[in-house]
Amino acid sequence: MNSTEDTEPENTNKPSSSARTLALTVCSAAIGGTFQYGYNISVINAPTSYIQNFINDTYMERWGKGLDTPQVTLVWTIIVSAFSLGGLLGALLAGPMAVHFGRKNSLILNNSFLFVGTVLVLTCRKAKSFEMIILARFLVGINAGVSMNVQPMYFGESAPKHLRGAVAFSSAVFTAFGIFLGQVVGLTELLGTEPLWPYLLASNSLPGLIQLLTLPWFPESPRYLLIDRGDREACVRALRRLRGGTAPVLEMEEMLQEQQQVSTDLNSGCAVAKTPWSLFKDPDLRTQLKMAITASSAMMLCGNDSFYFYAYYIFLEAGIPLEKVQYATIGTGAAELTASILSNLLIERVGRKYLLVGGYSLMSCWIIVLTVALTFQRRGVAGMSYLSMVCVFCSILSFGLGPAGVTGILPAEIFDQSARPAAYMITGSFMWISLFVTGMLFPFIVNNLGNFSFLPFLTVCLVAAVILGLTLPETKGKTLAEITAEFDRKNGRKKKRQEEQVDEPIMDHYQLGKICSFTNLTDPGLKNGD
Repeated sequence: MNSTEDTEPENTNKPSSSARTLALTVCSAAIGGTFQYGYNISVINAPTSYIQNFINDTYMERWGKGLDTPQVTLVWTIIVSAFSLGGLLGALLAGPMAVHFGRKNSLILNNSFLFVGTVLVLTCRKAKSFEMIILARFLVGINAGVSMNVQPMYFGESAPKHLRGAVAFSSAVFTAFGIFLGQVVGLTELLGTEPLWPYLLASNSLPGLIQLLTLPWFPESPRYLLIDRGDREACVRALRRLRGGTAPVLEMEEMLQEQQQVSTDLNSGCAVAKTPWSLFKDPDLRTQLKMAITASSAMMLCGNDSFYFYAYYIFLEAGIPLEKVQYATIGTGAAELTASILSNLLIERVGRKYLLVGGYSLMSCWIIVLTVALTFQRRGVAGMSYLSMVCVFCSILSFGLGPAGVTGILPAEIFDQSARPAAYMITGSFMWISLFVTGMLFPFIVNNLGNFSFLPFLTVCLVAAVILGLTLPETKGKTLAEITAEFDRKNGRKKKRQEEQVDEPIMDHYQLGKICSFTNLTDPGLKNGD
């Protein structure tokens, strides 16, 4: 009787306490996570001419002669491409880091790459070395590659089932926010000037510092603690903090069932993480892997980043003065941010599949209209430049509405705990390779196809919409077991579950009916504490 009376006041505050802890965890992880990806993609655009002048001046001081324009462009291309190559390495590092250090600690350690890059950027002018910028961008790319994989994993494993999509989609919201803020900080009134460009590139250290100071105070992923580390007491403590004081019974049962199903080390009782190669060889997960690779590759090959590049010229053609184009360009970042916020509100109502397929379908429509508008614009038809502007904004809105956020959620929802890090390594690698290929080929596509430059992206959008529409099951509000069963039905097979090979039922084995008191999971000293 006394215990129920004691817990009554806590229950009244449980929803607000749970929401507050989860929201603060999301903000702390994302501000130094996917935010950095968006910020570092956009912040490099403003100082382009200043860095190119620095490259040429540095070379002239060394060798007594300047570089030709193609040579300067080549060095600049290497600087830009170093970010993608670093991202690829970061994606490959993300899996082992997430397994060995945990999701939260991986994000914290990831800031070391960022801070070293900051030092290089701030001292490159003093050292008269443009090579330091290349190395700095490579290190920043590693930081982005790790965070783009580990953060969705962390969010997907920490959020309750009914909020899993919205919490995981917040990664896309912070990416779009990073793009927008990078455009704002790069204005000539702020840091987008010749004397201040090193500080502009180094400004990414501030979000990293915020994460370094705040994230250690928040809990680790409960699933990682239970399944990977086999630490039930720590899992319960984390769940209590994230759920407002009480670890939900059904959620605990689901995690214990998943722990029983995944491969475990007989000595430690911890899950044995799959390697990328073992994931490729697993026939039961091949369909999920193909789908995740398709989604991650399409996200970078659909041409959204190229719209940002092309928008500059479209705005000039529309008659916007050169000195005002930077303000119009900010509108593109604001468009994606608006769409991602809207999608975050819709994802648990509409579902992942409809947002993903709908986003690519809408992009396909707008690319067709844009191609027609550019063709007529070249022929001098009045008003076509304004229609081109509308198409750019609408296509970016369509991308932010679905593909930008849903893509990062998929591996967290369709793979179990042992396969998830390897799945993110594989899909992240394909994503960064696709980004690198797009960045390298798009200038040649523009030179050769002109007004029809976006037709290759149209093909990608159409193919992605058809494949994902036909093969991707809806994952909204479903457990991993339900999602896996849906894949089995689509594949026309019934996979034997590991629990069927166990003599005792899982619930009897773990005495899940007694979890309400958690006496079998934790010690009495944890009942009223974290």
